[in-house]
Amino acid sequence: MFSILKKKPMDKLSEVLGKNKVNTSIVERKLYSYDATPIPVERSIPSAVVFPENQEDVQKLVEICYQEDIPIFPRGAGSGLTGGAVPTTEKGVVVSFEKMKKFSVDVDNATATVEPGVITHDFQQYVEKLGLFYPPDPSSFRYSTIGGNIAENAGGPRCLKYGVTREYVLGITAVIKEGKVLKTGNPVIKDVAGYDITKFFVGSEGTLGLITSATLKLIPKPRARATALVLFDRLEDVGKAVTRIMTSGVFPSALEFMDADAIRAVEDHKPVGLPKDVSALLLIELDGSPQSVKEDLDLVEGLLKQMGLRVKVAEDEASAEKLWMARKNLGPALANLKTGKINEDIVFPRIYLSEAIPKLRDVARKYDLLMVIFGHIGDGNLHVNLLYDKKNRDEEERAERAVDEIFHLALSYKGSITGEHGVGLTKRKFLKWQLGDVGVEVMRDIKSVFDPKNLFNPGKLFTED
Repeated sequence: MFSILKKKPMDKLSEVLGKNKVNTSIVERKLYSYDATPIPVERSIPSAVVFPENQEDVQKLVEICYQEDIPIFPRGAGSGLTGGAVPTTEKGVVVSFEKMKKFSVDVDNATATVEPGVITHDFQQYVEKLGLFYPPDPSSFRYSTIGGNIAENAGGPRCLKYGVTREYVLGITAVIKEGKVLKTGNPVIKDVAGYDITKFFVGSEGTLGLITSATLKLIPKPRARATALVLFDRLEDVGKAVTRIMTSGVFPSALEFMDADAIRAVEDHKPVGLPKDVSALLLIELDGSPQSVKEDLDLVEGLLKQMGLRVKVAEDEASAEKLWMARKNLGPALANLKTGKINEDIVFPRIYLSEAIPKLRDVARKYDLLMVIFGHIGDGNLHVNLLYDKKNRDEEERAERAVDEIFHLALSYKGSITGEHGVGLTKRKFLKWQLGDVGVEVMRDIKSVFDPKNLFNPGKLFTED
């Protein structure tokens, strides 16, 4: 593509891309050496941070890195919780896509073409003004990027009804080994030509190549929504209530769970008026036409009151938003309880939640730990938080041992070690527990096709053995 004189690799990158796109200052390199992962992970200070502005920049970058055997660590907003954007080798570059923020919307075809650095919230706000809807809503949606969401196959509360990010990615353009450009999919709903390579990239955590754009599916924006708060005096009634709702013919857009410790934490952090004297609560969101939402709300409210549960309906959009902000503020709220936190997002088949939640509590008691549970109970995706004092090494070790039992429990119920956070660095050893030797071997083989030198986000997903 272009000729390069013999120079140091970072000098080559600066010459080809421009000095303004390659930053080698120690301050910048340190700032981009970590993400939002709440526990310490192995990390290195990269040789440079690169800020491509278009696909051509990415091609040149990958071509040089493949020539010089330089590891490439892609990064969205750094909001990941499993170390997915953390560099693991000193000889390597972090590639931040924060300058690639262009997107266009085809209203008639209900699709969009989006660069990886587009902020999820900004994109959602724009398409909703056009009467369209992009449902995936991770808790970090106000600052996370579409590229990061695709890399992690991000979820969120609305994924109960609408599905995770993969359901909305119709195609991608990516740069793979040696700077080659791969284009998959088209702006059509039905496309069964060959292997579904698009889905290989969704959830690949940047290990196959660098996504430079994606074609996204949009759907009509629901015309109405309603939010209800359900209060529980007994924890064991939560699973029964979820079953009643999901077998009633009503399909909520979101069904969120908070236990007593989670409620207290968020009320002490940013109070919204949640009662602290209950064992748990559910947040239920219904959407659709105004008439269907009213009918569904009346039905659900009646069913739950028959169970002896207290139900409060948000009177307006502002009241509903207040309740949902309480849910989304839970992460920061837990930081006030202890100095250390391990946050695991395990998944159970929904029918086993009534059994599984008390068993999770048993694990906390066994290791004498504070455990806070919340999450997307409608699809069985629970966020199990183990809180500890960082200065107490014994307590921290107990938390680490408890994690193994938590994953064993999820897999014993035919669940998963992650529903939306991904594997990254922190869950690598558990991937083989879920997929087995053959499953991991196949994944390694797939990676080698796109990245034979193992330069794209090395050290993630797989252990080095």
